[in-house]
Amino acid sequence: MCGRFVRKSALTEITDEFAVDEIQWAGEPSYNIAPGQDIAVVIHDGKNQLVTCRWGLIPGWAKDETIGYKMINARAETIAEKRSFAKPFRTQRCLIVADGFYEWQKHERDRDRKKNPIYVRLRSGKPFGFAGIYDRWKSKDDKRIMSCTIITTEPNSLLRSIHNRMPVIIEPNFRDLWLDKDMLEIDRLTALLKPYEAGSMEAYEVSPQVNSPKNDRPDLIKPASPERDIQILKEES
Repeated sequence: MCGRFVRKSALTEITDEFAVDEIQWAGEPSYNIAPGQDIAVVIHDGKNQLVTCRWGLIPGWAKDETIGYKMINARAETIAEKRSFAKPFRTQRCLIVADGFYEWQKHERDRDRKKNPIYVRLRSGKPFGFAGIYDRWKSKDDKRIMSCTIITTEPNSLLRSIHNRMPVIIEPNFRDLWLDKDMLEIDRLTALLKPYEAGSMEAYEVSPQVNSPKNDRPDLIKPASPERDIQILKEES
């Protein structure tokens, strides 16, 4: 799964990277984004728009918004079939802007069996887009929320020893296709939901301060140990 991520790039870098035509979001960088928070998302509605979306999908048919906390991720293997995800997958796809994400790795050699936080990012240092879907929800008293979920798939060789799932990252050349509302070919869309190229990514252990979403500082993504960083890259590359 993907339960925490980072978005630190400047607004100008995000708009350039994702060819944004209209900006409706202007949030601050965050180094420890958690479910339930508002995040930056790119959608296409005649043009590429950078908008605000709550992390945790609330289906349009839901009676209560709290269901969103159970829907922070959607499995690529079943997304076209699940009631909550099938309709948005067809016409409400988005790119969730990120610079990296955290996973927690358990080491069998550790007596206390603690899970160590690992930060994963692209080697290029550029921001990227998680594959996502979104929906719009309205309560009986007319409260309106736009929400989304991150699609996950099986891990690549870098992530395999860290976690049994990884978020889908849409390759830049396929972003327009993913956002195109007129693209209704399920097979072409599901073909994009694959593990990202391991050689283009890197991972290293970071401070356990990440464990609390209350902590949100730039130093959270600094390596806890350079030796640990090298070990992970050698084992999984």
